[in-house]
Amino acid sequence: MKFVYVFSAILTLLFGSIAWAQAPDPVQRNNSRAVWFENWIGLENANMRVASPDGEIRDVFSEQGTPVYELTGAAPDGVYRYELRAQTDELVKNRNYSSNNISGEEKEFVPKAFYRSGVFVVRGGAILRPEEMQEEEEERE
Repeated sequence: MKFVYVFSAILTLLFGSIAWAQAPDPVQRNNSRAVWFENWIGLENANMRVASPDGEIRDVFSEQGTPVYELTGAAPDGVYRYELRAQTDELVKNRNYSSNNISGEEKEFVPKAFYRSGVFVVRGGAILRPEEMQEEEEERE
């Protein structure tokens, strides 16, 4: 019986550490006027940089939680591209760290960086749903 308890404890530790070690995987969502991300677990200090078709670049920063990009005014139609950068709760060795660091400003371990890029489409002043974008691509083929 002791073997069963030890075996179950080992399995719990193994599967628990695997679940904990999974990388963040936010999912892009939108309505007609905004883009944000769900499954925002283990991320903070996020910056979403969005480039509109007319060349305007806007940054949206969020210390905690997902950044939300909102269309303002008469948004030009076309493809909007974004870069999403954030810090994970996982620490990694700082490549710039020196053990001779006298000032104490550099840290030996820093939050691991997260990066994702993507696009969304605006038509008629509204952000299209992913299904609408897919239908449009199929019509062109």
